[in-house]
Amino acid sequence: MKIRDQITQALGAKIVMIDGGMGTMIQQVKLDESDYRGSRFADHSHSLKGNNDLLTITQPQLIRDIHAQYLTAGAQIIETNTFNSTSIAQADYALESLVFELNQAGAMRVREAITQHQSQHPHAQAWVAGVLGPTNRTGSLSPDVNDPGARNVNFDELVTSYCEATQGLLAGGADLILIETVFDTLNCKAAIFAVEQVLAEHRLVDPQYDIPIMISGTITDASGRTLSGQTTEAFWNSIAHAKPLSVGLNCALGPKQLRP
Repeated sequence: MKIRDQITQALGAKIVMIDGGMGTMIQQVKLDESDYRGSRFADHSHSLKGNNDLLTITQPQLIRDIHAQYLTAGAQIIETNTFNSTSIAQADYALESLVFELNQAGAMRVREAITQHQSQHPHAQAWVAGVLGPTNRTGSLSPDVNDPGARNVNFDELVTSYCEATQGLLAGGADLILIETVFDTLNCKAAIFAVEQVLAEHRLVDPQYDIPIMISGTITDASGRTLSGQTTEAFWNSIAHAKPLSVGLNCALGPKQLRP
């Protein structure tokens, strides 16, 4: 059975839980600079503390353990530790060259945790959600209040960055792609375009290749709008063409403010 059919069947039968925060779990461990660097990046030119995605490589057991905790708690969709694993975001750490490896390793860590969990619970179902984060740049808004037309990234650059990340996630064994924390719909549309482009390349080899897309937006204040100004309805109409498996909103406002 195809992955899409497996997940759709599960969703039709019961509530399927996704996991929770990765950053908050990592913060509890109180790592220092040397923990982030490991031996491989001991002499790297930039500070690496806070680059949580790098821990997928330098502290793989820690990341596996966090995934395992969510599986034990009952989550079935487990997100990769790749929120900032794009060339745009990793440029802050001078690690752009590591993007494919970060995404591949991110998916592999989840797969390893699922395999271990299923060895103890043979009938458990779980899937690897390859995460594409928003990057730290916005395609719709100016970074300069004095120049509304200025941009520090364009659509094609976003697509290129997202394509590379997606290729790594799929190489690592992602079952689906989660485009998350969408504060700018143009970034999201670039991610969708990139994912569809990569999937089209895979279908040239295997016409049956089919990976579902999930999308998670973020509402930034009580106005009920994204940072780029869209209502949830407008956001949905902007991305519905992707036929996503799910569309949701993340925890930015907390449950009480988010409910309305």
